[in-house]
Amino acid sequence: MSAARENVEPASLDPAAKAELDRAFEDLYRAHLRDVYSYACYRIGDPHDAEDLTEQAFLQAYRHFDRARRESDGRPLRPWLIRIAHNLASNYYRDRSRRPQTSLETADPIAARHGTEAIVEGREELRQVMAHLDHLSDDRRDALIMRFALGMDNREIARALGRSDGATKVLIHRAIKQLEEEMSDE
Repeated sequence: MSAARENVEPASLDPAAKAELDRAFEDLYRAHLRDVYSYACYRIGDPHDAEDLTEQAFLQAYRHFDRARRESDGRPLRPWLIRIAHNLASNYYRDRSRRPQTSLETADPIAARHGTEAIVEGREELRQVMAHLDHLSDDRRDALIMRFALGMDNREIARALGRSDGATKVLIHRAIKQLEEEMSDE
């Protein structure tokens, strides 16, 4: 591949290459839309803002998709997408730091359909966990969201957070331990 192609916008590709790129991106979008949206919901707590953040993440991903695909060496692109969402969520909080925010305690959880009792019990337990997640540092909270809400493995989380595998494993372990200690103190 030539050096000239490395900074090419998708719109400037020849029609056949653009069509192939669009098909590949559509596959990526379909495969990871739920993960990016779920991450945004857990991170931000507001479904409408999470939709906006998800849209922004995929727009940004599309602009850099060709380069990311070439540089991935065949590795999955989910951590790259989550990293984009992570950065946008950080910007979201920085941009809104002067405005009042809805706490995670009042957010409705994303849940699968169950019986009414299970939903009520699950929501209460999730609210308790979410309340304690607020006490964790951003990196610990993000690691737990990626691990348990998105089901990402340690290697994917490490790539998404820009850390080593070992540092990520320690981060998750410490986050779980801190969460357990805080919840047991109640």
